[in-house]
Amino acid sequence: MRTLTNLSKAPATAPAREPDTATDLSADAARARQAQHDRIKGDGPLARETAQAATHGHAGSARAHESAVKHVTGRAAYIDDLKAPADCLHLALALSPVAHGRLIRLDLDRVRALPGVVDAVGFDDVLGHTDIGPVFPGDPIFVEDEISYAGQVLFAVAADSHAAARDAVKAALAAGVVEIDEQPASLDPVAAAERGEFVRPTHVQQGVDWKATLVDAPLVVEGEQFVGGQEHFYLEGQACLVTPTEDEGVVVHTSNQHPSETQKLVAEVLGIPFHAVTVEVRRMGGGFGGKETQASPWACIAALIARRTGRAARLRLPRAEDMRVTGKRHPFHNRYRLAVDERGVIQGGEITVIGDCGYSPDLSDAIVDRAMFHADNAYSLGAARVTGHRARTHTASNTAFRGFGGPQGMMVIEAAMDDIARRVGEDPLTVRKRNLYRQGRDITHYGQTVEQLGLLHELVERLEANSDYWARRETITAFNAKSPVIKRGLALTPVKFGISFTAKHLNQAGALLHVYTDGSVQINHGGTEMGQGLHTKICQVVARELSLDMEAVRITATRTDKVPNTSPTAASSGADLNGMAARDACLTLKARLFDFAAEHYALDREAMRLEAGHLVAGEGESERRIPWGELVQAAYLGRVSLSEKGFYATPLIHYDRGTGQGRPFYYFAFGAAVAEVSIDTLSGEYQVERVDILHDVGDSLNPAIDIGQVEGGFIQGMGWLTSEELKWNEAGRLISDGPATYKIPTYGDLPPVFNVELMEGHPNSMASIYRSKAVGEPPFMLGISVWSALRDALASLADYREAPRLDTPATPERVLLAAEALRSRHSGWPPAFEEPTP
Repeated sequence: MRTLTNLSKAPATAPAREPDTATDLSADAARARQAQHDRIKGDGPLARETAQAATHGHAGSARAHESAVKHVTGRAAYIDDLKAPADCLHLALALSPVAHGRLIRLDLDRVRALPGVVDAVGFDDVLGHTDIGPVFPGDPIFVEDEISYAGQVLFAVAADSHAAARDAVKAALAAGVVEIDEQPASLDPVAAAERGEFVRPTHVQQGVDWKATLVDAPLVVEGEQFVGGQEHFYLEGQACLVTPTEDEGVVVHTSNQHPSETQKLVAEVLGIPFHAVTVEVRRMGGGFGGKETQASPWACIAALIARRTGRAARLRLPRAEDMRVTGKRHPFHNRYRLAVDERGVIQGGEITVIGDCGYSPDLSDAIVDRAMFHADNAYSLGAARVTGHRARTHTASNTAFRGFGGPQGMMVIEAAMDDIARRVGEDPLTVRKRNLYRQGRDITHYGQTVEQLGLLHELVERLEANSDYWARRETITAFNAKSPVIKRGLALTPVKFGISFTAKHLNQAGALLHVYTDGSVQINHGGTEMGQGLHTKICQVVARELSLDMEAVRITATRTDKVPNTSPTAASSGADLNGMAARDACLTLKARLFDFAAEHYALDREAMRLEAGHLVAGEGESERRIPWGELVQAAYLGRVSLSEKGFYATPLIHYDRGTGQGRPFYYFAFGAAVAEVSIDTLSGEYQVERVDILHDVGDSLNPAIDIGQVEGGFIQGMGWLTSEELKWNEAGRLISDGPATYKIPTYGDLPPVFNVELMEGHPNSMASIYRSKAVGEPPFMLGISVWSALRDALASLADYREAPRLDTPATPERVLLAAEALRSRHSGWPPAFEEPTP
């Protein structure tokens, strides 16, 4: 793996060093030598922009994360690091022990009388709204009557210490303050769908004559699969700190991807105006979608206690409770029936996806929609129908997770690609390439034209060549023919991922820019930082627009009283939306300063520009350079505003749910990965031997951060498909509720050979921020290559005539069962060994 090198230089306030005449090096030669030194030192990705951009850390250069030093020194403050008043209360939650039932009795007066308890609240103590569903109703803040999952909140206790609050909850439950009538739980989403038990209506996208393609097809390939869910397992759990204000409001510090939604819900629960609630997020210790909607309930509960008691309230969920009480990535049950010709090219057919949504809608409507949008991945489905069901079960309400349903939708067509290849006797890569979107077949099943087809094909072909795919295929096939137990597999899978919120109104962002009289700059925007480097990229955008060093630009915590009505940091859109909003603010302020300078200094307005910390006007001998700080000071004395807001709304996007047609995405991001695996077919254990990735980010805003996102996304996707198994017992209680029973990838799971490269020379065809592309979610789906490689290795047990069903996560147990099933259907086992020669 690459080591990312910090390419930033000295702060803007440091005096520029003169070239060392003793070594007779020009400034350009010195920069070239330094760049070469950095490359040798860390083999890090160097900026593809000019040397000046690399020097100043502008957008386009490989710049370290703005909080990197704080992270490694422990100075970065997370919610539990924030100092609270001495009389701060600590909260603990009483959770339902059953998955379905009715709450018969709850005696909170007895709870309040317990030693150390300051207050206790339940459903009847809520002053305002009791339903905090983010989009659709169905999420009560506390149980009123019906219990819908094991882990649902019955009541909350406030005490002077966290230990005292937890002890009080245990004592209250042991004393029998709660009486529940347990009832049978519905835990099977397929059975629920068959009974018509949905959290939202079924949706269909379909082309003309899809039925006819199945009737007339030379071949019909069909199958089904179970795609497991995934726990977010963020390093910082759900946490918040709420302090009451003098005007009956609250200030909420929270680990949260959607501050504006939390502001709204807290205000509604308390029965106060939105402006009385201020939500602040400086950073999160990971989110991955798990803090988009499901960080709000804890803020609402803590705010309720804070307003009742007049004291600050802190709530943090222990890991096991966090995993039981919050939703996961949606498990999916997928089915496909596709018409293909003799060459394995899809003509049409039908795909059905059933999302296990849990007990309430949450974001499931949009998540299942996105699974449907991505049921094609990078392939033309022809005349196809895609149906999406949203099944209700008695589990925690499943929610957003990196990819937002897209990965689950892609799995169905990638399974079909392998199955088609085995039916027509071709290599899976050959079949995949034949089915890629192409001229004449460039319109999706929901009516959007796929652009940059040349990029998609070039990316796959370049990775195919750079990874030596066909030479390795020959080697692996020969190895498997001679190896009865250890089998090796190889797969190349592409990614086409749509970028935009599918809810059109969320595709907007704001920013607030301040320039102070010493020339330093402060930027605030509506996005949140969860470790992905969003704040770093926004600082780089501002530095580039104002031609300043990065050190002159500082970002502040996301706050609802600075930029209002913000969208969640999700859908890979953080840099796209907020970067454009920040740039809009810079452009407006820059134009105002140019207008002032033209009059104040009597300069030519048309030839004016900002360059290396100076206002530059004129050319050649008539050129005049005014330092940035001097310009700002003069503008202030001239009573020119040095503050500006910015705004951006994504153009062109639309979608008609009635017809199932439209353009829901502004553009597509592409990528591809080649994975090689080895399987011990007698135990099911396997090793990922090598991974090669080529990923499209347009013109990268920050190659260092983007490569990190690609690497991290791939590993997280690999974990989802291989080791991360969620398990519930028959009563509906989650039993994989900690790191001992739920296995995320670790350092030891990294492939020994892990080659990651960004696709260069293909800027975004749409007018995104500096023609870059989103990088948060698309790399996650590169992990599908590992699952497909496992199927490829297993297929060798059937002489590549059959691709086995391999549900996910593909644990060693599932791999072993798939191997045994293949052996039972195909001869040649056990292998015949020759007797050793005496």
